[in-house]
Amino acid sequence: MRKIDLEALCAEKGLRITEQRRVIARVLSEAEDHPDVEEVHRRSSAIDAGISIATVYRTVRLFEEAGILERHDFGDGRSRYEASPETHHDHLIDVESGKVIEFVDEELELLQKRIAEKLGFRLVDHRMELYGVPLSRKD
Repeated sequence: MRKIDLEALCAEKGLRITEQRRVIARVLSEAEDHPDVEEVHRRSSAIDAGISIATVYRTVRLFEEAGILERHDFGDGRSRYEASPETHHDHLIDVESGKVIEFVDEELELLQKRIAEKLGFRLVDHRMELYGVPLSRKD
């Protein structure tokens, strides 16, 4: 997936961007995973030791309310975050490792649209999360 520049989105939304928010935005923009607040704090405070966990919580909430950050609950009891994607994608979560794999499947997208229409709806949005274990696992 293409990286999203949260700092630029903050400017577009008219959000005041402090130096600490800039660091947090950069950490989230560069994340290749879906970090929780504690991980965002760990990465941000490695850049600026003055960033508190409370600042990260407030900033994440601000970014989420502005629509530039998306919160996910992948069933592990933690809210995890990613920059709001420009294009739709779904998630496959490895329940053993917690790794999140993003994917797009046009056939699946068409099927979901057809199901909604069959039930008398026009699909306007959806979120799909698949949970699994690697096939190599011996049960």
